Amino acid sequence: MLAKLLKAYLPPYRWLLAGVLALQLFGAIASLVLPTLNARIIDDGVARGDTGFIMSTGGIMLLVSLASIIASVASTYLAAKSSMGFGHDVRGAFYKAVGSFSDREFNSFGAPTLITRNTNDVLQIQALVMLTSSMLVSAPLMCIGGIIMALRENLQMSWLLTISVPLLGITVSVVVAKLIPHFRTMQTRIDNINRSLREQLTGMRVIRAFVREPDETIRFDKANKELTDTSLLIGRYQAVLLPTVMLIANLSSVAVLWFGAHLVDTGDMQIGQISAFLAYVMQILMSVVMATMLAVVIPRAAVCADRITEVLDTEPTVPAPAQPLRPTSPYGVVEFGGAGFTYPGAETPVLSNVSMRCMPGTVTAIVGSTGSGKSTLVSLIPRLFDVTAGAVLVDGLDVRGWDQDELFANFGYVPQKAYLFAGTIASNIRYGNPTATDDDIWAALTIAQADDFVRELSDGLESPIAQGGGNLSGGQKQRLAIARAVVRRPRIFVFDDSFSALDMHTDAAVRRELRTVSTHSTVIIVAQRVASIIDADQIMVLEDGAPVGLGDHQFLLANCPTYQEIVASQIPAEMSA
Repeated sequence: MLAKLLKAYLPPYRWLLAGVLALQLFGAIASLVLPTLNARIIDDGVARGDTGFIMSTGGIMLLVSLASIIASVASTYLAAKSSMGFGHDVRGAFYKAVGSFSDREFNSFGAPTLITRNTNDVLQIQALVMLTSSMLVSAPLMCIGGIIMALRENLQMSWLLTISVPLLGITVSVVVAKLIPHFRTMQTRIDNINRSLREQLTGMRVIRAFVREPDETIRFDKANKELTDTSLLIGRYQAVLLPTVMLIANLSSVAVLWFGAHLVDTGDMQIGQISAFLAYVMQILMSVVMATMLAVVIPRAAVCADRITEVLDTEPTVPAPAQPLRPTSPYGVVEFGGAGFTYPGAETPVLSNVSMRCMPGTVTAIVGSTGSGKSTLVSLIPRLFDVTAGAVLVDGLDVRGWDQDELFANFGYVPQKAYLFAGTIASNIRYGNPTATDDDIWAALTIAQADDFVRELSDGLESPIAQGGGNLSGGQKQRLAIARAVVRRPRIFVFDDSFSALDMHTDAAVRRELRTVSTHSTVIIVAQRVASIIDADQIMVLEDGAPVGLGDHQFLLANCPTYQEIVASQIPAEMSA
């Protein structure tokens, strides 16, 4: 999966990476040349007292060093630019993929893990791209070139390399093999701690209301401890790795000096050659250390790539049609033709055999007991879910064949839980219609019975809104959500129990004002209170996901026992109110 992800998103940066590799090649060659030049200064210049040779060769070393520094800085810059661009593209593709998900995919993954995958996981792969592009040429070239140059200096010392390099490679391989499963566990536990924190922050009022802070603290501490324990375990392996590498490197250095001194004593080696050989041994071992850094990063990046690719490869259950259809005469007619829906893995359908036509200029209400499938039914119209049986038609076309953007443009949808975005009242209302003027917004607020409380705010339309509308009451958020749908002036209004936080008087006023802007629109309302829909043109009654009545209030009151029960259960409460 890691290779697949790199192959898909790295090509746009191939020229930057080519520049990085070229600069790394130059830097590696320069690093290999410097020890030899230094050896020549010691053995030829110092030994003969040739100051001119020392100065000229030293000048060459200085120039090579400066060029190597410039190449290193430039390659690091280009590597950072390519890795940042890669991360930007992956995050964009991830966001686009998630944006195509239906509610089913969202529920399958969950928000915490999607956030972690698009931030922490992408960051790990980004780090791999950065390290790999910086070391892809230099590490192997320094290792192979260092071995060749060291053997050129003295072949008798080669046995040291045959011991130290394999020993270092085996050590690294063992530690990395131990790390791989723990990296996968670590990413899962990051998901868990994000999930726990998100739930607790979102549900803080409920937690405090039921005095559950100690229990939630214990739950968070458990997730926190699991992540900490895994991180510590990984840290211990990494803590063992670097000292072991340095121990092998230092022992190799001591061995070079020890055995090299004996060769100098016998005249088989010069002091400058010892210096060069020691430098090449250190370069070889440092290249192995560089490979070690990659070996530590690659397993975690591979795990992260699997998690990201899992999202990118997920086919949405509400796909866009290959050849989208557009109605010749869009009016807003909604029709259910034997529609049914079953959740994956469920034994029984949530909805079955629902047939109904909703015409422009009319109000259709949907009532039923809790869990009867009301919200699921209206979710089928804008394709938040796709039917598993029958069909849902808008203007005579199956919604599965509609161009998705054009289909969504027909709706003014207000969900059960009103959600507002961080910004201002104006920016939230314009979410429904970006071109709406202030007058349009005030008109929508008036219809939604929200203009009074907005005028009382010091900044009016520019009053700030916290994320999720946390600085507003439930009724205020619901009225702003209604205004957001109204300002769009859609052909189809869908209100999914959107008046539940309103008192009876405000509820009646909103419904009365809505009729003035929906004379040519189809209005579909999911409601719990019979008083809210008593004047509806038709009412669909659901019981256990199946329609048991369809007609106006008087017809159902005479012919539908389920509706009679609903009305009978609410009449005392409404009369007392």
